[in-house]
Parts: sequence; C-alpha cells; structure tokens
Amino acid sequence: MTTIRRSDTSPLRRSGKRDGTQEIRAFLLEAVAQGAVGPGGKLPTERELATRFALPRNTVRKTLAQLEAEGAITRHVGRGTFLADTGGFPADSITHTSPAELMEARMRLEPAMAELIVINATPADFERMEICLDRAERGATLDDFEVWDAALHQALAAATHNRFVTRVFDMATAVRHQTEWGKLKDRVVTPERRIKYQQEHRTIVTALKARDAELARAAILAHLQHARRNLFGF
Repeated sequence: MTTIRRSDTSPLRRSGKRDGTQEIRAFLLEAVAQGAVGPGGKLPTERELATRFALPRNTVRKTLAQLEAEGAITRHVGRGTFLADTGGFPADSITHTSPAELMEARMRLEPAMAELIVINATPADFERMEICLDRAERGATLDDFEVWDAALHQALAAATHNRFVTRVFDMATAVRHQTEWGKLKDRVVTPERRIKYQQEHRTIVTALKARDAELARAAILAHLQHARRNLFGF
C-alpha cells in the first residue's frame, strides 16, 4: 500500500488559483498521475489537507464526502482516507471540456445505458441508487444535492457492469466538478427545479427496477433535455 508523503511538495505543489474543492482535487489527481499514491494508498488526513491549502475543515470534509460518494476514495473511522482500489481518479486531459460539450455527450450516452442496466443491474446496484435518491432529497443545500446527483449518475453507470462505460463516466464526473460547471449550476438550479430533478430521478430508477428499458431510456432523455433547457435555454 502506497502513502502520500506529507512533506513531499515538489511534484504535488499547488498550481494556480482555484476554489478549495478544485485545488484538493487537482492535488490528489496529480499525486495519482505521478505515482505518489496507488490504488488503496493512504491519503493525507482532513486536518493535513486543511492546513496545506489554508481551507476551513468543513470545506475539506465536503470535498472528501463528494469524492467518497463518487467512489474515488474510501474513508474508515480510526484508519484514515484511502484511494479507491480501482485507482479512483480519471486522467485530467478531459477537464477542459465545456459544459455544453459534456451535456451533448451525456444526451447521447446516458439513454443508451438503460438496456445494459436493465440486463445487468443487481439488487445491490438498485440499493445504491435508492441511497443516492434518499440522500439527494434530504440534502440541506444545493451542494449536498449536487454530490448525490452526481453519485446517482455514477451509480447508473456502475450498474451497467461495463468497465468502458464506467470509465467514461469517471471522466464525465471530473468535468462536472470544473468551476465553470459549478457556477453555471449555481445560477440556474432553483429549489423548484431541484424538486423536479428529484422527481425525474425517481422516475428513472423506478423504470430501471421494473426492467423496462424503453421507459427508462425515455425518462433519462427527458431528464437530460430538461436539464439542458435550464442550463442553456434550448
């Protein structure tokens, strides 16, 4: 098991000005890319990250919760935080993708996943989807909702049990966490729209659990079309 050396700052130095969440992500991504930490490797503690980046502990905690929801890391009480055994982070060559490009790709890819999910999803996959739905609906803030919204879409990809699909969605998740995407969502996601998104998510999962591929495909496409109208006006 590999551990990031706490005092090693040369290949993992802070690069540029960005919000705290993005800075932590970039630091961990670079650590993975340069081999400073491998699958299952131990990561710096919440306190160490807060000190390193001069961030409030709650900002670090929220970022780590987000990464855990995405499956990039695992956290164990009394033991620490670890990179997921799958390697956790996608390569960052796609993180310059625009929100419009991401939405265009999602509208073609996500509806097509419905048939794979209907064929391959297990009871555990559906349980994970339900957890994401419940957590998103209980979220006190838009940030909380966004964490579990992204986690639900990741859970849908995982339920295909197709490694190529899940890898593509690792990359989509990385794009969703760009500052540009976050600012766009902050401007357009109202409490009313959030409720509608939650209802649409429920419709999607219900269709998948019923093993109805056509209904699920239509529900996913309708949801993405709604999100696109809200984000881009068309």
